[in-house]
Amino acid sequence: MAEIIDFAEIHEARRKARARGPEHENLERAVQLMRENLAAVAAELAGAPRDEQAELLTRIERLAAMIRYGMRMLGGTSGARWNAGG
Repeated sequence: MAEIIDFAEIHEARRKARARGPEHENLERAVQLMRENLAAVAAELAGAPRDEQAELLTRIERLAAMIRYGMRMLGGTSGARWNAGG
């Protein structure tokens, strides 16, 4: 019986993946790109002069907000990856 349940779960996951379409994949790529940008800005912040830090912090806040929004649009599955660091 467990094999039938596993097959049904796999089938359902594949159906959902096909239904998501290219928009979902594009959003996933956009969120990943924003994460990479966030990491780059955070690295810049570490060595930035004080007069540039405020602007960099603003960029970090905006990127973090956009990432959170994108993750909400993607649904609950991306939250686990965000918390796991990748």
